[in-house]
Amino acid sequence: MADRDLSGKVVMVTGAGSGLGRAMTLALAESGATVAGIDVNVDGMAETATMAQGSFTPIKTDITDVADADNAIATAIKDLGGLHVLINCAGLGMPTLRVDYWDNRLYFWEADPDKWQRLMDVNVRGAFLMARAAAPHLVEQKWGRIVNVTTSMNTMIRGGNMPYGQSKASLEAASNAWADDFKDSGVTCNVLVPGGAADTPMVPNESPYARENLVQPVVMGPPACWLASNDSDGINSMRFLARNWDPAASDEDNVRSAGSPAAWPSLADAASVGQPATSHGKDIPR
Repeated sequence: MADRDLSGKVVMVTGAGSGLGRAMTLALAESGATVAGIDVNVDGMAETATMAQGSFTPIKTDITDVADADNAIATAIKDLGGLHVLINCAGLGMPTLRVDYWDNRLYFWEADPDKWQRLMDVNVRGAFLMARAAAPHLVEQKWGRIVNVTTSMNTMIRGGNMPYGQSKASLEAASNAWADDFKDSGVTCNVLVPGGAADTPMVPNESPYARENLVQPVVMGPPACWLASNDSDGINSMRFLARNWDPAASDEDNVRSAGSPAAWPSLADAASVGQPATSHGKDIPR
């Protein structure tokens, strides 16, 4: 990873107890950030703390609860000396609705309503509540980052993948809207995704996929550290594919190769003028 000095930055990562959240936490702590880990998985956060080479403070939080979300942000500001970056990574996947979803297709009409609601609460409501609690502080200090982890575009609309896909589509749209609300405030909102199915608990070990062919969580580290740094000043309403981020390349090259507009602004533009949907002259990445 390219050297990125995050000394003085306080970063909060939800879902820090495993998977992508843990990978970003370890990279951020190694780069000098003070990291607050948010999770209901206390054992997982204890493992992350053991692995972290740097400052890591676990804060057990149910992100779907308003008081818990507010308390997590307030605790970080009070006990860690501030808050500069919120990375919304916590999420539930399809195994929470059907363990063998990969070969026993879950049609949307078969989804258990309570499990459906729980997934939507964690993946959408949770990210909103955390961002809602953090935003006033970030705007007041005139510098901050919110980074939302969504998913690949085709995953958002693929059958047999609901409500996971639609929950991430909702967060993708929210990211673009939040970025617009933050305009000219010094705070930005961007999207970071692995760029394919990742080797995390979201893909159970019992699944037929070869783990070595999955995207490794460590790819999230370098772009997460860049987004948390002053080097990404002015970057707003973008989505980045972590697997396309080359730690040896320049930031400018990585923005071009790994970045694209968040959500679907070109679709809205095309609808207003009746033109084909493109992103700055290029097909929208999938």
